[in-house]
Amino acid sequence: MRVMVIGGGGREHALVWKLSSSPMIGSRQNLYCVPGNAGIEPLATCLAEPPAGLRDVRALANLAQEHRIDFTVVGPELPLTMGLADELASRGLACFGATRAAARLEGSKVFAKQFMERHGIPTAPFAVFDSSGPAIDYLGRSERAYPTVVKADGLAAGKGVVVAATRQEAEAAVRAMIDERQFGEAGARIVIEECLVGHEASFFAMTDGDRVVPLATCQDYKRALDGDRGPNTGGMGAVSPSTQMDATLEGVIMSRIVVPTVRAMALESAPYRGVLYVGLMLTPSGPMVLEYNARFGDPETQVLMPRYAADILPMMLWAAGRMEGGQDQDAAWRPGSAACVVLASRGYPGASDSGRPIEGLQAAAAGAGTTVFHAATRKGVDSSGREVVLTAGGRVLAVSAVGRDLEEAVERAYAGAGRIKFEGMQFRRDIGGRTVATPGSENQRRGNGEVA
Repeated sequence: MRVMVIGGGGREHALVWKLSSSPMIGSRQNLYCVPGNAGIEPLATCLAEPPAGLRDVRALANLAQEHRIDFTVVGPELPLTMGLADELASRGLACFGATRAAARLEGSKVFAKQFMERHGIPTAPFAVFDSSGPAIDYLGRSERAYPTVVKADGLAAGKGVVVAATRQEAEAAVRAMIDERQFGEAGARIVIEECLVGHEASFFAMTDGDRVVPLATCQDYKRALDGDRGPNTGGMGAVSPSTQMDATLEGVIMSRIVVPTVRAMALESAPYRGVLYVGLMLTPSGPMVLEYNARFGDPETQVLMPRYAADILPMMLWAAGRMEGGQDQDAAWRPGSAACVVLASRGYPGASDSGRPIEGLQAAAAGAGTTVFHAATRKGVDSSGREVVLTAGGRVLAVSAVGRDLEEAVERAYAGAGRIKFEGMQFRRDIGGRTVATPGSENQRRGNGEVA
């Protein structure tokens, strides 16, 4: 079977890495990635992305046809919200990923919140605005509590959420989104919602639009600095399973949130197929949805794939309606835990360095239970003309490890990270509770953070 993965980050490296071991694919010649990166190149044939990027779904579908691809696996959210699954289906080509209508769960915060309200799915109280005047009046009401959360409606590269501690901060966020178009048309409408308090976690499930199979839970670390300080990022690390969930709570999430979501999407004539990623706040009154994502997360995929013991391709084919029984896999999850530490460039999440030679990749990957996933890398040469791997963006690598328990997984991930060097490298040192958590840490905090 010829399979093509769309995307070029750490999530896509983890997906390609997992798919490369599938006997259904067989060899590197049958596995493609658009555009890929330096870590993906040894595993798959990397194709240049279209000149207009991954939003050009027609060009991506043309690539699938040109290379006789049997099955396309979509990594990032942008091609899904632009309708890549629909475009492929119109040509009779199979795809793992939500349709454009179903991907509105991620692509529009307004749609998602109103959808949850219509179907009684627990989420924070909210209001929607498309002009700044009424929004600012709303923020000034006497009953309005702070902190409060302001969200851009559309996709904003993980930066469209502001947890405002004061009315002044909230008003500034409203003006930046609506009046100044800080996020372009993504901020033309906004959601203002109550700030939930509790433990944050992520829940993943696979569905064919009717049946739902739970996958696993994760916990990610959004802030750039230790102790959950600094600006929001796309994610500086993750652990799986979440330390905040047990089997009973997972059952509650399935029965009250995940299954009702899938059933309600079918009722609204937008059946959801693929992976459903639910960002949750575990509040004293029960789990509540922060937001949906219509794809695997990053860096959560970098801990999910090493934990998944079975071949992931049959499950994906089942979700796409191309293989009955693909969801019936015994002992799919390895016992123990997984952790990953993201190594980022100097300046991230702002303007960051690129073109820095990376040392120690092989030494890091040689550690027990350790895998190094590339996120923003490219091949190049150093000052002496030697071929090397260079940094090519903000989040450069994710060093992932599995262990008998969380402590061992974290220890192995940090051991691997310690073997890698590049100029300006930065990373958090408290993933998985390695260091003592401070008040307001990632494991217990206020906020409705956007999920990577």
